[in-house]
Amino acid sequence: MGSGTSTQHHFAFQNAEKAFKAAALIQRWYRRYMARLEMRRRCTWSIFQSIEYAGQQDQVKLHDFFSYLMDHFTPSSHNERDFLSRMFTEERLPQDSEMEGCRDYDCIEVPDSYMGPRLSFPLLPDHATALLEAFRLKQQLHARYVLNLLHETRKYLVQLPNINRVSTCYSEEITVCGDLHGQLDDLIFIFYKNGLPSPERAYVFNGDFVDRGKDSLEILMVLFAFMLVYPKEFHLNRGNHEDHMVNLRYGFTKEVMHKYKTHGKKILKVLQDVFCWLPLATLVDEKVLILHGGVSDKTDLELLSKLDRHKIVSAMRCKTRKENEKQAEKGKANQTGSAGKPSPWFLPQSHSLPSSPLRLGSHKAHKDSRSSSVPCSIPPNPQELSRQVRRSVDLELERCRQQAGFPVIKEKKEEPLLFSSEADSEAGELLQPTQEEWRQVVDILWSDPMAQEGCKANTVRGGGCYFGPNVTEQLLQKYNLQFLIRSHECKPEGYEFCHSRKVLTIFSASNYYEVGSNRGAYVKLGPALTPHIVQYQANKATHMLTMRQRISRVEESALRALRGKLFAHSSDLLGEFKKHDKDKTGLITLSDWAAAVESVLHLGLPWRMLRPQLVNSSTDNMLEYKSWLEDLAKEQLSHENIQSSLLETLYRNRSNLETIFRIIDSDHSGFISLDEFRQTWKLFSSHMKIDITDDCICDLARSIDFNKDGHIDINEFLEAFRLVEQSCSEGNASECPQATNANSGYSRPDAH
Repeated sequence: MGSGTSTQHHFAFQNAEKAFKAAALIQRWYRRYMARLEMRRRCTWSIFQSIEYAGQQDQVKLHDFFSYLMDHFTPSSHNERDFLSRMFTEERLPQDSEMEGCRDYDCIEVPDSYMGPRLSFPLLPDHATALLEAFRLKQQLHARYVLNLLHETRKYLVQLPNINRVSTCYSEEITVCGDLHGQLDDLIFIFYKNGLPSPERAYVFNGDFVDRGKDSLEILMVLFAFMLVYPKEFHLNRGNHEDHMVNLRYGFTKEVMHKYKTHGKKILKVLQDVFCWLPLATLVDEKVLILHGGVSDKTDLELLSKLDRHKIVSAMRCKTRKENEKQAEKGKANQTGSAGKPSPWFLPQSHSLPSSPLRLGSHKAHKDSRSSSVPCSIPPNPQELSRQVRRSVDLELERCRQQAGFPVIKEKKEEPLLFSSEADSEAGELLQPTQEEWRQVVDILWSDPMAQEGCKANTVRGGGCYFGPNVTEQLLQKYNLQFLIRSHECKPEGYEFCHSRKVLTIFSASNYYEVGSNRGAYVKLGPALTPHIVQYQANKATHMLTMRQRISRVEESALRALRGKLFAHSSDLLGEFKKHDKDKTGLITLSDWAAAVESVLHLGLPWRMLRPQLVNSSTDNMLEYKSWLEDLAKEQLSHENIQSSLLETLYRNRSNLETIFRIIDSDHSGFISLDEFRQTWKLFSSHMKIDITDDCICDLARSIDFNKDGHIDINEFLEAFRLVEQSCSEGNASECPQATNANSGYSRPDAH
């Protein structure tokens, strides 16, 4: 009996041992499987980000080139001067008289057949909700209501400080959302999952509402509507894409002109001014700073709170003060002297309320309002100052009456605090931003955190800086903050902590690069200011795919984009490969291939790891590079019936060409007029030291106008570039006997 029991225990032990071994093998296999998937995901992510940042570098370089031309060109007539002022969709601030001209939306007739949403002001919660539902159903808001909403938004924004101050004690929690980039589905999903804005549910949207996605304007309309309905609970920060120069490249300008062909130019003009008035940051309970990009070792919140943010028309170009520094310093000294001492950074400077003991002593009233509604500083003229003092006294008396329990006196309707055109032009000359003010704004809109200590230029993006943990810690200690919330970077999980959890990145556009590429996220802050992260996928299709299927799908999209990038630089790659092929065998090692590709593209990718997906055939660790380049060309030529050399150049330059077209098309008509072409060519000829008559320029414009309709559209512009490139390629082929034939397209043209 005992022997049988012992045998049973022995078999049971053996079975358990086998089960443990099997479990260990399965676990080991699964861990390796997941590690490989994670490696593929990270490589894919690196490809997307590197290509995205390379595009931003191109944008900065292109803008710097045009800025250089403008800075070194002396206009000879009023028309040339006017064209230069419009080249970047206004390098100056719109005058109030010009903005008044954009308020004639009442004369825009809404036809009886219009079935879309209708707005009336002041907006009610039902109006904002109905607008969101209409956009969900793919309805379009009439241009009259778009302009009306933008006008009301501007009137409200000019009252706000540069740094909004909000509190968690008036609502259950504050929800902070990151980049949306024109993806309306993500905004709808956030409101569906987290709830619509209300007095109990406050929101902060942290910039980059537009570009890349197809519904940027709809997102702006919804956000602006809710901001007007709930001014104390709904807050917006400016992002680096709330910039008309960036919009030229990344799609928002094109979207507006496509949806509103008649009134698109007027909408864009008002939007440019609205973007300038968006607050730069939001401060929660004096402890959590929310801004779009990041900080630098030079970030000064006092300066940021006092500068005139609407003077920063574009963070891509600094237009400094025209008056000498002595006058500016004298003005600052007068301002400081009148106040007795500089105000702390968290007390916004105002031109509607003068610096006074009453103003500085009303901290409690300011906190009770939950959100400051005083604009940034503009030195008023004597009449304006007198009116503001009276207004300040009236506000203080009214506050005292309310505290004493007297009935509230209804305010008289008062004209907005705007300068006359003469005073505005004089103030505009004095109040152009300084280089330091412009740099402060660029840093908070464009910067990214890094793991290393210190602060250095953000050469990957082409703007802003990289800031380390010590820079974050210095800022937090200086202003007694707990942590920073920023956006600006797409993260695989929709969020990421860094710098010992002192910096939180929130990105709310799910499936940003490709369906399944990333989750979206938002963060909720309660009175304890403990961040609670919520992740989501707005696209239902992603829930039907396994992790391997999602990664494979995203990986293929990334590799397709990377092959296009490689093909666009075929000529450069051929030259670099030949440097490594000193014996002219037509073969290079795979390590030399990786080094050559990185030296040409500068993407910082793990090329050796990506080699199996990019190089299909190799023998004895050697690559026949001409065959590999031919395979790249065949893949692209299967989609386009254009010579390889021409297609290569178009792949490389299409985004730049489209951006140049929109820069020249300064009135956003969708066409380059003869006058716009002539003025631009004068700009180029001045830079290249070429003397050319107006008649020659007109003849050149007519030769590009293939359909002879009197203007140049984008297709004619690209076609002209293609024909010039073709003639250059043929000229090079005849001059250079060593060049390959036209179909292979590996000889780089000399002129672009």
